[in-house]
Amino acid sequence: MTFKLLIDECLLPGLAIQAWDAGHEASCVRDRGWLGLKDRQLIEHVVAGDYTLVTHNSKDFRGPAGTGEGGLHRRQPIHAGLICLNSTRPMSIPRQQRLFAHMLTELAGYNDLVNKALEIFEADNGTCTIHVYDIPES
Repeated sequence: MTFKLLIDECLLPGLAIQAWDAGHEASCVRDRGWLGLKDRQLIEHVVAGDYTLVTHNSKDFRGPAGTGEGGLHRRQPIHAGLICLNSTRPMSIPRQQRLFAHMLTELAGYNDLVNKALEIFEADNGTCTIHVYDIPES
């Protein structure tokens, strides 16, 4: 399956190239001319363009972890999915590239992420866990 990914401005724009190399369609907020948009404005472009958003700004888009409230994706009746890259460590360029590569491998097992969130969490020791859940929750 080919995903249509949009890389948020909080992440390296070069992740779009990594996605293309993995066979996905991808662009970044910067290249779309959407730098500096408020998240509530960005979600309008995400939904209208049928993008799966890739972000490190997880809380604003999914809502607080472990709750059923908040988050801009939770307010959308239908969306193409949300991918969140998370780490307990600073999100350096090599870390972003490594977590994104891990996520791209995980994506190969999905036909779509419609109304789903896929989150990768890197712990202090470098191990990663992936969580996939419905958003909004069913």
